[in-house]
Amino acid sequence: FFPASSLFCYTCENEHSNWNCLKTYKCEDNEKYCTTTYSTAGIGKDAGHRITKKCSADCPETNVNFGVAAYSTKCCSTSLCNFSGANSIRINYAVVLLGIAGSLICVLRVGL
Repeated sequence: FFPASSLFCYTCENEHSNWNCLKTYKCEDNEKYCTTTYSTAGIGKDAGHRITKKCSADCPETNVNFGVAAYSTKCCSTSLCNFSGANSIRINYAVVLLGIAGSLICVLRVGL
């Protein structure tokens, strides 16, 4: 199997599907994590998704959701642990509706 000191991760750059992220890569000695970054923008059928997977020296876990756009990075530290996409982010329709309602109220108050 893999030597204990070697970390292997799945790698890809800005792919539309997790199926395009099955290439493996032997990480450098200073890279102790496998990361998966999943970003999405848009609503419904028009939403665009991107997946990036790589080796990393640090663990930059993030989870940001702006309603119509979201960005999430997950990391793990065992070989080939970043198989699945970090698809825990979803478009938050409540945030979208709140933004639209707030914009509408502002427009009505200004009288446009």
